[in-house]
Amino acid sequence: MSVAEANRAVDAVWRLESARIIAGLARLTGDLGLAEDLAQDALVAALSQWPETGIPPNPGAWLMSTARHRAIDRLRRSQRLRRNLGQLGHELQARQQAAVFEGPAELDALDAGEVQDDLLRLMFVACHPVLSAEARVALTLRLLGGLTTDEIARAFLVAEPTVAQRIVRAKRTLARKQVPFEVPSAGQRAGRLASVLEAIYLIFNEGYTATAGEDWARPELCYEALRLGRMLAELTPDEPEVHGLAALMEIQSSRLRARAGPGGAPIPLLEQDRSRWDQLLIRRGFAALLRAERLGRPPGPYVVQAAIAVCHAQAAAAADTDWPRIAALYQTLAMIAPTPVAELNRAVAVGMAYGPARGLELADRLAAGPELRRYHLLPSVRGDLLAKLGRADEARAEFERAAALTRNDRERSVLLRRAAESGRAGQP
Repeated sequence: MSVAEANRAVDAVWRLESARIIAGLARLTGDLGLAEDLAQDALVAALSQWPETGIPPNPGAWLMSTARHRAIDRLRRSQRLRRNLGQLGHELQARQQAAVFEGPAELDALDAGEVQDDLLRLMFVACHPVLSAEARVALTLRLLGGLTTDEIARAFLVAEPTVAQRIVRAKRTLARKQVPFEVPSAGQRAGRLASVLEAIYLIFNEGYTATAGEDWARPELCYEALRLGRMLAELTPDEPEVHGLAALMEIQSSRLRARAGPGGAPIPLLEQDRSRWDQLLIRRGFAALLRAERLGRPPGPYVVQAAIAVCHAQAAAAADTDWPRIAALYQTLAMIAPTPVAELNRAVAVGMAYGPARGLELADRLAAGPELRRYHLLPSVRGDLLAKLGRADEARAEFERAAALTRNDRERSVLLRRAAESGRAGQP
């Protein structure tokens, strides 16, 4: 086997297996940083050995076995962790047959339940509320997504050392705060689960509409968040908000192919070719929302947002959209999770359902407050509503303001074009 072939195989295996390897090692060592180091050591060993020996029958199991052996070596040299050596040695001996792993089914059968628990623990630790949102996102992509610091930096258009610092500081914070590697108790779970969901949704949103740069969207981040959401839904089947977020991301992801033209220019929702929407993802979204609703609890913000996405997905054409229902759902969202952004979205829906004057009234209230002063979508929404009311000069000024506030090059071009169109419309 060539080195290049082996490297490709190692990279593919790492993306698939790294999360559960790190999660298992973290449970055994009680140290998240050490667990990642051990997993990386095993990865280096694979890069060195597989070109000569070939890819083992179960490469994920090979990596875990190698990492376990390295864990024992580390523990033998560490007085502080020596008390864990007996546990590791006993477990390794009990699984000696699994160290060879003649078939991939053996590892799955042996570890299925344990791996599920380990992954859930890892999610709760990587997204712990003691970490900043940026740190949670970086750590989640690193530990659960298997992305390198360079890949994370490129995805979020920040310097690689910045991402590396966030990850290092996050691990130090977790160690300093003595955050245990465990699933939180029932009393703690609601708040901690919200932190996990927020981190996954932040990753998705950055992929769906890039904050800055030349790309309108970064689908790879959307699909990574979607993978994490699906994983979390399997790990926590009785949590309606988890299924709600999964449903929301499934349906939003279904539009990715239709959201940009051949040159990469953004295409607004109401102008998209709906035949390009991915029907499989839409069906998966419908099913996830149904699972959330069948749990019989009051809807949370992700369930409500998923219901809004379903309204759009059910409309065969933009003109068929049930805007009164969407406006009512945004009203519900504003009651259970009031945010200025939700209110801005409600203004859009109200404008579509009951006329631009009603929508503008809501948007003007937001413009009078400080919360969205630097948020480019507020003047963008106001510009659209003003244009529909025939107030072209005011609309042009709002589109220009929105263009000045956005950091996304594609979006800026669209806003400037709309400003120019409004300027021509306002000429006598």
